Amino acid sequence: MTHADRDDRTVTPDVPSVEQPTLAEDLLLLLFQPDSSTVAGENTLYYALAGAVVADLALQERVTSTSTKPTWARVEAVADAAPNDPLLLTAWEYVATKPRNVQTVLAAVGPPLREPLMKRLIARGDLVERDHRVLGMFPTTKLFEGGTGRREALLAGVREVLVDGSEPEPRVAALGALLYASGALPQMHREIPWTSAVITRAEELKRGNWGAGAAAQAIARTIASIVASNVFVATNILPDS
Repeated sequence: MTHADRDDRTVTPDVPSVEQPTLAEDLLLLLFQPDSSTVAGENTLYYALAGAVVADLALQERVTSTSTKPTWARVEAVADAAPNDPLLLTAWEYVATKPRNVQTVLAAVGPPLREPLMKRLIARGDLVERDHRVLGMFPTTKLFEGGTGRREALLAGVREVLVDGSEPEPRVAALGALLYASGALPQMHREIPWTSAVITRAEELKRGNWGAGAAAQAIARTIASIVASNVFVATNILPDS
């Protein structure tokens, strides 16, 4: 990363609407663990959520990349392609000023994402917030899975690709790649078995091997692969270095 790429500024999105779920919402909902009311991979969550935002922009053909190599790639906005979604718009505007190194984008866009994404999931009913007492004394709130069935549907789609080896739709492929790159997949072993076959399949998704059905979205596939690779480095390698 060059000095010009360094930017300590954190991009703060407005609280967005709930009309259409974003890829980041889908990822956060999958990472939510109903049994413990926690989010898997919480410590490095913002990298994964930021990666989902950039991948979503790529799938919508609103951003492109200056390179196919994860280390050198910069994300740049496609001219006159600003999204309507305010959360995605914040990220798009950040790269619209100039092409940015992927790690720079993840670090700038990611930190404030969790709260507005949670608010979306609660507003839609995918998650429910209820009053709770710690040790029977201290009042707080606790999250529970809602009754929409959306988490189960998302999980079924990803499991079909990772476990059964089905050819994915581009959005499901990106979701599976980011789920793996987040480093949280082993924590979900009860829902998606953490086996060598699943790891191999997840690695394929991370590398952008999505199958013939994704051929028409070659640029989006490449960017999503670059983003997933950078998320993987940020969540699985950098914390130990």
